[in-house]
Amino acid sequence: MRFKSGLIIGIFGLLVVSLGGYYFTIAVTILTYFALLELFRMAEFKGIKPATKTALVSCSLIIISTYLEVNGILEKGISNATLSISSILICTWLLLQPKPGKIADIATSIFGLFYLGFLPSFWIKLRELDSIVASSHYSGDGFSNYSNLTGFKITLITCFLIVSSDIGSYFIGKKFGKTFLSPISPSKTIEGLLGGILCSIVTGIVFAFIFNWNNAVLIGFIFGVIVSLMALVGDLIESMMKRDAKLKDSGNLLPGHGGILDRIDSYIFTPSLIFYTILALDYFKII
Repeated sequence: MRFKSGLIIGIFGLLVVSLGGYYFTIAVTILTYFALLELFRMAEFKGIKPATKTALVSCSLIIISTYLEVNGILEKGISNATLSISSILICTWLLLQPKPGKIADIATSIFGLFYLGFLPSFWIKLRELDSIVASSHYSGDGFSNYSNLTGFKITLITCFLIVSSDIGSYFIGKKFGKTFLSPISPSKTIEGLLGGILCSIVTGIVFAFIFNWNNAVLIGFIFGVIVSLMALVGDLIESMMKRDAKLKDSGNLLPGHGGILDRIDSYIFTPSLIFYTILALDYFKII
């Protein structure tokens, strides 16, 4: 069951990345919607009462407005404005409840906006990189040396790097792992971490050559290290929250895999850093 559901997830991911556009945006919106429900469910186990409905709608608006913004349908800055206004609305909503909200309620609600609204919206920016480059809305944001780098390619390689890092860290950690990495996740080891980074670097370099990027070895190395480390951070953050809530899985929506958040935790912190890394590489004329 775990293999079958994993295969279905992989095919679905490859399909929506290939399609891009509205399909990719809708897929990201749906995944983050259910992941946020699971996050707030964990919070409720701790007696926290987040502004669930407001946050769910706000996260969806942030992601959708990002797509419309990078394609020039909305003015630049609308997605950031959505984040700010949503934070204010959440605070106001909690303030007006018969029993006023607590610090934990406010903090969890706004963290949810950032964690599963703002950060995942960078997947839209990566996939729509072509539109960002071509759009006058982003003419001052760099990419002057944009060459042979498309939204599809960079999104695809980022996803494959995450997968290769997970596979490498699992098998190398299982075979050679002896030094525990963190008490948050006892199964993770430093040897597994290094194995994941190595696999991610090799995959990055291979893809960089396949896509015929300039400075392929350097770019593959940089992407490999960043993606592997950010995937680990995402994994550990979610593990920390589950441990705090005394839960094994964030949910049970995916047979053999737990919840949606269990599957996408490695994908949350990665896209924003990759996006700005591309910006930096372009600035220094490395791409």
